[in-house]
Amino acid sequence: MSASPIGRVYLIGAGPGDAGLITDRGLRLLALSDVVVYDRGVEALLRCAPADAERIEVGAPAERDTAQDAISILLAEKAREGHIVARLKWGDPFLFDSAAKEALFLHEQQVPFEVFLRGYEDQTDAPPDVDWLALAALDATIVCHASPRLAAAVLQELHAHVPADRMAAMIYRGTLASQETVTGTLAEVLAHAAAATRTDPAMLLVGELTHLREHLRWFDQRPLFGRRIVVTRSREQARELVETLENLGAQAVEAPTFRLTAADDPEAVERAAASVGSYDWVVFESANAVARFVATLLRGPVDLRAFGGVSICAIGPSTAERLVAHGLKPDSIIPEFRAEGVADTLASVKPIDGRRVLLVRPDHLRDVVATELTRGGAVVTDLIAYRTQPESPESPAVQDLYRMLLDGRIDAVTFTGPTAVRRFVALIGEEQAVDLLNTTTVAAIGPVTAAAAAELGITTTVMPDAYTVDGLVRALVAHFAQ
Repeated sequence: MSASPIGRVYLIGAGPGDAGLITDRGLRLLALSDVVVYDRGVEALLRCAPADAERIEVGAPAERDTAQDAISILLAEKAREGHIVARLKWGDPFLFDSAAKEALFLHEQQVPFEVFLRGYEDQTDAPPDVDWLALAALDATIVCHASPRLAAAVLQELHAHVPADRMAAMIYRGTLASQETVTGTLAEVLAHAAAATRTDPAMLLVGELTHLREHLRWFDQRPLFGRRIVVTRSREQARELVETLENLGAQAVEAPTFRLTAADDPEAVERAAASVGSYDWVVFESANAVARFVATLLRGPVDLRAFGGVSICAIGPSTAERLVAHGLKPDSIIPEFRAEGVADTLASVKPIDGRRVLLVRPDHLRDVVATELTRGGAVVTDLIAYRTQPESPESPAVQDLYRMLLDGRIDAVTFTGPTAVRRFVALIGEEQAVDLLNTTTVAAIGPVTAAAAAELGITTTVMPDAYTVDGLVRALVAHFAQ
């Protein structure tokens, strides 16, 4: 028997924090990975990994040599199993982290690896061994990456050689929505650093450049800056909403409510896609139903021209947007999922009595639309295009989300459909979820979603006039501007 082919490890530096600052090469390799071994602080990039990739958090960075050895062994073992492993690390792994140790270990183990490119000298609190008098004499801004204790030591050395009123700043969690900046004179920032109980590193700046902050600042002036907003869509659908929120300064927290899996009968999807031209109507109940059906169709014997004589209905604006992205303009758009009136809406465009209708939907939505269309005289093929699997309430991600809600560290929770409400409540626990959601801002995409929340005793705070993701975001901006 031949041995399994050995995989490969990619050591990927994730950048300073913002998920958008990873290199293009690193992002593409992350999307190809089977296993992601990641440090705390780079979780936002996990949405760029395949949905079925194994995710292993190992801390950031390993505090002890024994822990670092365990990480190195883990990387080698996963590669030997034939996996493509993405070792996702904060910053530039060779400057601040332990990538060199991991790379040397992989080399010794004859495991293929590649490196894609934090500043302690030796991770102690002692100030760097530099000529402080010469450094202070420079007509320039001094920049140093350091923990608060090391920053205090650096500031103390500078304080002995430069005027105490020299301006300084410390930037914590730079490039993230939780960025925090402390500014003042060198003496004031020194007092802050000396008294700090926090341990997270910061970027220290000393010099006249800090005077320009009030003139040039834009990052923390964005309308949702610093807001923690929960997104309850599936990982496949969440990206648009997450990126929109983050572009406006928010920290988007993805709630792992469920994941998508293939249909129980994939051959039924293939048969329906191959014969789509024989239907009078195709009704899509979700954006993911569109994606799964079109992907299946394009793998088969026909292409999008098969829709030429078929009328298309989209339930929900997101579904309509996904159809348009595939080059298919819907003939009818129903604003929100509502079984009542679907048959009348379709009939107002083209008769359905005695006509063949293909309904493409996920397994978690009941067959109420099929029933309504059948009552209207249509001959309905009810096709389950994919299944949804709930996440475990015991998972670390769910427990972290629960603690953030309990501690009041969540500013808003968004729901883009009734199913998202029910799944979120099931994930957290009905009694706890209702109590916690009623202590924060609940944003529902439309009245049907708000009604589903109300049935559970949850009050909707924000609801847009336009039942779209963009409308929901605009409504959140308006709400927090008040």
